[in-house]
Amino acid sequence: MPRPTKQSPERGDARVRLLEAATGVIRNKGFTATSVDDLCAAAEVTKGAFFHHFKSKEALGVASAEYWSETTCELFLNAPYHQLADPLARVLGYIDFRRSLMQGDPAEWTCLVGTMAQEVYKSSPPVRDACADSILSHAQTLEADIQALLDAQDQPTEQPSDQPRDWTAGSLARHTQAVLQGAFILAKATNDRFMALESVDHLRRYIALLFADHTFGDKS
Repeated sequence: MPRPTKQSPERGDARVRLLEAATGVIRNKGFTATSVDDLCAAAEVTKGAFFHHFKSKEALGVASAEYWSETTCELFLNAPYHQLADPLARVLGYIDFRRSLMQGDPAEWTCLVGTMAQEVYKSSPPVRDACADSILSHAQTLEADIQALLDAQDQPTEQPSDQPRDWTAGSLARHTQAVLQGAFILAKATNDRFMALESVDHLRRYIALLFADHTFGDKS
């Protein structure tokens, strides 16, 4: 996915240059197929500079997942859906914002940490765990709004439900990420972004149906 526009790192800042390069190269080639030489060439740094900052490609993978979290967090914190007063509008606005990012080649907007996790979940536990931290911490940013919707549903009504809820705000937030990561895989497998868009549209409809009884407050 696109991230906040930053000033190009100074040429002397080899670590940042390598992390920026890793985002593009790994999303295009995959983690396993990406070599240290590829990263150095893309970052325009020497191998000596690489190993000065990272003891191995695996260490670079862990740092890349953390850097991805840091930079994408900035993008989502500044997204317009946060300005909506109603919690359902914010959750649906989040999905709409994710959809709006799906432009161009899949490598430009699919998820770095999702790409790495699929490849190395067995071969590199440190990279896998860093990817999990990134995906799950992002999911947690949705929980407060989903919980607000659940709290509203739990208010006494004339016809209380006799079916206890078997899911939580956290589980639904994680489900959004499962759908998005699956959508990214479909887009890559078919080289067709519309495969991803239709999955995101289904996700939006699903959440809207879950909260079909929700009465919107101030939509401003």
